[in-house]
Amino acid sequence: MAKYGKDYFGWNRVLSIILAIIPVTSFILGFVTRIAEGKIVAALVRIILGWNIIWIVDLVMMIINGQIWRLINC
Repeated sequence: MAKYGKDYFGWNRVLSIILAIIPVTSFILGFVTRIAEGKIVAALVRIILGWNIIWIVDLVMMIINGQIWRLINC
């Protein structure tokens, strides 16, 4: 699959942070990003745990370095 420079899909960092603040968009775009990277197991983990701890960590990571958290790399 195609590699993206930064999350989400190489979009502007400010736009990505705004989208990460909204829980629903963060959940959907995090899932789609992991699928686009070919990381099926990681996408499934995001579905199961995406509404709680992963959302908070994703938000912090998006603000700090512009990328979502990669808990599982498979």
